[in-house]
Amino acid sequence: MKILLINGANLNMLGQREPDKYGNTTLSDIENSVINRGAELGAEVDVWQSNHEGDIVDKLQSAKGVYDGILINAGGYTHTSVVIRDAIAAINIPTVEIHMTNIHSREEFRHTSLISGVCVAQVVGFKENSYLLALEGLVKLLKK
Repeated sequence: MKILLINGANLNMLGQREPDKYGNTTLSDIENSVINRGAELGAEVDVWQSNHEGDIVDKLQSAKGVYDGILINAGGYTHTSVVIRDAIAAINIPTVEIHMTNIHSREEFRHTSLISGVCVAQVVGFKENSYLLALEGLVKLLKK
């Protein structure tokens, strides 16, 4: 089983960016924990990050036929990107949306996710553990 973890804009700044909201864990730490937990669950996890919307769309489109599932934290693009939403819909790969904070209890503009409607699930609010919870849920779904 192959899973792709996509991280969007500004997530490369984790560990430095707003530690009161996101903690001190770096993106590399999160990626390593997801890779290791994936191996324990029998899944190979590839990780990828970009600050550029079009690159994320290209990565999603290139995933078709390669990956069984996708985990995505689109960052701020969650609330603005119709093209990322459309790319997820087009590839028809089970995708789980991840957020470290509870986007529904933050600023009003963050309450709406444009991608949630084309994802099989959304995991929010558990800081870096959101990634592991999303991975475990996706693996269970894919094994059915």
